[in-house]
Amino acid sequence: MSARVVVTGGTGFVGRALVERLVARGDDVIVLGRRADDPRASGGARSLVWTPGADGPWGDVVDGAAAVVHLAGDPVMGGRWTAEKKRQIMSSRVDSTRALVSAMRRASAGPPVFVCASAVGYYGARAPDDVVDETAPPGDDFLATVCRAWEDAAVEAEPLGVRVVRARLGIVLGRGGGPLAEMLPAFRRYVGGPLGSGEQVMPWVHLDDVVGLLLRALDDTSWSGPFNATSPNPSSMRDFAAALGHALRRPSLLRVPAFALKVALGEAAQVVLTGQRAVPRRALDAGYEFRFDGLEAALREAVGRA
Repeated sequence: MSARVVVTGGTGFVGRALVERLVARGDDVIVLGRRADDPRASGGARSLVWTPGADGPWGDVVDGAAAVVHLAGDPVMGGRWTAEKKRQIMSSRVDSTRALVSAMRRASAGPPVFVCASAVGYYGARAPDDVVDETAPPGDDFLATVCRAWEDAAVEAEPLGVRVVRARLGIVLGRGGGPLAEMLPAFRRYVGGPLGSGEQVMPWVHLDDVVGLLLRALDDTSWSGPFNATSPNPSSMRDFAAALGHALRRPSLLRVPAFALKVALGEAAQVVLTGQRAVPRRALDAGYEFRFDGLEAALREAVGRA
């Protein structure tokens, strides 16, 4: 008998890959989204319209589910952070998480496990040589505040007897989307290069390993609490740009000054001008074997040169 897995954000970059793997292994996947006929939905999964941040009939699918995976959230990048943009970034994560927990609270048979996305932005901007694992305290900038509130909302499911796992995602690299899709056009036009000083650390991770880690979090009952979904070998922005140029057989010399990004993006520029040397200590201690722990191989696969 197949297990019912409810997934939000199932039409996004990470969500599509996860849903494909869940369907392939025989799970009955229900994707909660803003439209029932979203063309981005993976084949084999059922779609159901939900109202993030509000209770509704969609909550019935949580009753009896084997697991809930929450990946939904408005994009962080894409223009300046106006007051309304900040509100949407926060609400799309925190209010939607509370709505899912509310559905679990109403269920006669709630899910045994709730895997909720978060981000390494939880740790705030860090110095390049400051190694952070899951025991590190949170930062105090806007994204750190969002991640902390997001995780706090997820933890509200624990008193219900739900095993809550919080996946602090790094910069996800893979084909067909994610941050890499935004970078490739410049590099392919021979105008790519590091952003800002180039010293900031990029806690990258390959899409295949993000899906592998999420599946491990779903299936391994010993996993609970936070874990960093990042490669064991984070890279500086300078080294990342060089590796991407090499993977594309393009130069990577045209640095974009920090001041130009701040003028264009305002506060939102901190997403690309700061970073965290986040390492996946808990995953490594649990024996997870990364398929892509080296940046060169990850980028070659991501740009189709495996």
